[in-house]
Order: sequence, then C-alpha cells, then structure tokens
Amino acid sequence: MSLGFEQAGFDVRAAVEIDPIHCAVHKFNFPDCAVLPQSVQKLTGADIRRAAGIGNEPVDVVFGGPPCQGFSLIGHRSLDDPRNHLVLDFVRIVAELKAKTFVFENVKGLTVGRQKNFLNELIKAFADVGYNVRTEWQVLNAAHYGVPQYRERLILMGARRGVKVPEYPRRTTIPADAEVLELEDRKLPAGPTCKDALGDLPDADTFVALDINDEVEAKFGKPSTYAAELRCLTNGAWHYGYLRKWNPRMLTSSAKTGHTDISKSRFAATEPGSVEPISRFFKLNSKGLSNTLRAGTDGARGAFTSPRPIHYGRDRCVTVREMARLHGFPDWFRLHSTKWHGARQIGNAVPPPLARAVAREVMKALGVRPRQPTREIELGDKALLNLVMREAAEHFEVDKPNSKRDRKSGAKKRTQFETETARLALLESFSG
Repeated sequence: MSLGFEQAGFDVRAAVEIDPIHCAVHKFNFPDCAVLPQSVQKLTGADIRRAAGIGNEPVDVVFGGPPCQGFSLIGHRSLDDPRNHLVLDFVRIVAELKAKTFVFENVKGLTVGRQKNFLNELIKAFADVGYNVRTEWQVLNAAHYGVPQYRERLILMGARRGVKVPEYPRRTTIPADAEVLELEDRKLPAGPTCKDALGDLPDADTFVALDINDEVEAKFGKPSTYAAELRCLTNGAWHYGYLRKWNPRMLTSSAKTGHTDISKSRFAATEPGSVEPISRFFKLNSKGLSNTLRAGTDGARGAFTSPRPIHYGRDRCVTVREMARLHGFPDWFRLHSTKWHGARQIGNAVPPPLARAVAREVMKALGVRPRQPTREIELGDKALLNLVMREAAEHFEVDKPNSKRDRKSGAKKRTQFETETARLALLESFSG
C-alpha cells in the first residue's frame, strides 16, 4: 500500500509494523519514511508525528490493514479473536492524527456471516470519532485493476466530517480469463496474463549464483506491455512516485528452490490451471491469472511456508521475483533475500496497482492534483534485506518477536565456514 499511495502522489511519511524483518525491507525501499517497529496498541498519534518529523502538519490520509487472521475465510472466524482488537486501535490512530481521510483494508471474510456485525461496529466506531464511511462498502478484485492475479480485498474508505468521502475506483481491466462479463466491463481492455507477467524473466534455475544468493546480473527477454512498466521501460512507469537509483540489469529476489526429480515430474504432468494433487500447488496457466498468493504463517504459528504456485512453463515453483511480478511490484522493489520471508511479504501485501487506484480516488476527494517529483532516491542498505529476526530486532533496538524460525537461507542461517565454502564452490564452477 505504501508503494501504491506513493505512485498516486502521496508522500508516505511514517509506517507502523511490528515485524522487524518487514520493517527492514520497508526501510530499504522507502529510506526517507520513518519506520516504527512496534504494535499500534501502545502507540499514539503524537508518537507518529514525532517519528515522522511533521509537527502539527495536517495528515491527508492514514491507510493500513490491521491483522486480519481472525476474519479470514481459510482460518477460524471469531469476533473474540484478540488480533481483531488492533482494528479498533487503527480507528484510534486515525482520530488522534486528525487525518482528513482513511483507507482500511482487510480480507473478504469480514463481510460474510456474523463477521458483518463486527464490520457494522467498526463503521460505528469511526462515526463515534467524527468520520463518515463510504457505504455501501466494496470488495475489490485486483484482477480488475491491471493485476494478473485473482485477489479480493475489502476496502473501507472514510473522511472526517466536512471532508468529501472518497469514491471507489472504477474498474480498469477485464480479467484475462473472464468467461462472463458484466455490462460495465465490456468496453474495458483485457488485463495481463501470467505469461505477460513472467515471460521476459530469465530462468533462475540456469544461474549457479542463485544457489547461495538472491540476485545476479542477467539478460532479460522481450517484455510485454505489463512487464515493460514493471521494468520501468515506459514513460509513465513511475507514475507520481519518486525515481529510485537501481540497476535494471540485475535479476533480484530470485533465490532458487531445490525440487526433487520426482516433484519436477509431478509438476510437469500437471495441467496448467489445475492443482497438483500431492503438493496441492496450483499450476499457472500462461493465458490466465494466478491464484491468490498466500503469505503462509508467521513464526509464532508454526512458520509454514507460503504455497508458491507452479510456473506454467518450468517444472518448479515460481521465485519470489515472479510472485512480485504477479502482484504488480516493479523490479526495483526488493523483498527479503530468503524465499520464506520474501514470499510472506508478498502474500501479506496489497497489489500496488490496486492500492494506487484507491489512492487516486483519495487524492480526488482531497481536491489535490499530484505533481511529478524531480528528486531521485537512493535505495537503502542492501544488508537490510539479509537480516535474520534477531539481527533485525537489534537493528531497530526492539525485542525479538517469538518465532520458531529464524532464517538466513532456505533451512538455517549459514555459518561463516559454510558461506566461504559455498563461495569457493561458486568460484570453481565459474572457472570450470
């Protein structure tokens, strides 16, 4: 959401996130944004203003997605789930900052069954602190906003009394594999496919360097219109966001996954657009959309890996970079260097094109016309992308969260001896 709002013309001044590893990755991509590595429960609006250095300046919008596992359709749904209490802290922060508008993002599960009661209570909570909410609220599908992925999210928008409440964005594309079109969609262009998103990317399996690293210099193929924008090759690729200094020749966030020959055989035999019966992984269809990319679970709940789909043309799961392409992240945007954390960050994220569409409507409601920035930003220290949980906690001077998994690579943090041995093997392969 930070990226989508920046692309729409907002300056993102502060971000609140309890996970230190996520904080580190946000700091790398948004080095000028203050990061508060803590829960919102004991945080005040004054704390945020102080960290952001904005004094008494007006706040145009507060946006966010409080933890939503208690509402998820694939989890247990309980109004008593303690994680749901953070939603009311979001309301409190909006009021304490006296934000002109807010955008609340959450899972579709909040709109069904008895969870609707909580949604109604949430709308009343905003009303009690002086905010009007756009009703009827809507669940938006990222596939209607130029993303090659079926992903539905509840978007709730509101404004302080006296400020215009933002409208919901109109759809901009038709999902590539749509069979039935609504009347309002029939004049829209078709959205990108999985092949549009991934077709120009080099195959990570062909690079020895990606056995121990997540980046390598590589030759890219001919991009689709969609991929050309994510590679920042088109005139409007940066939208109203700040240009980043980056190396477009680098293939990043692409650490390999080691599959057995048996797994590869099963993947190859799976029909595109169907589920492989043993792993239960979805195999992408080159002419269709990705399934919803999931985050897996955090360390406190077993640290189960995000179920990455199978590539439509390669007998392996997609890389983190390929997940990022399916989500609408540009290639300059980096994720954590490990597959587990990187995939989890994407699975937890709102696709930037969807966030940008929503943010544009907020901008319109505020009566502000965005300007193209001229300043170019240096990305943060790459060491931020490699921190394990303990290191990230030490970096931000916070306690390490409870976790069953503290990774540097696929299974465990390498010792210095193992790292040096891997480097020697790599040098030998190059010299050979």
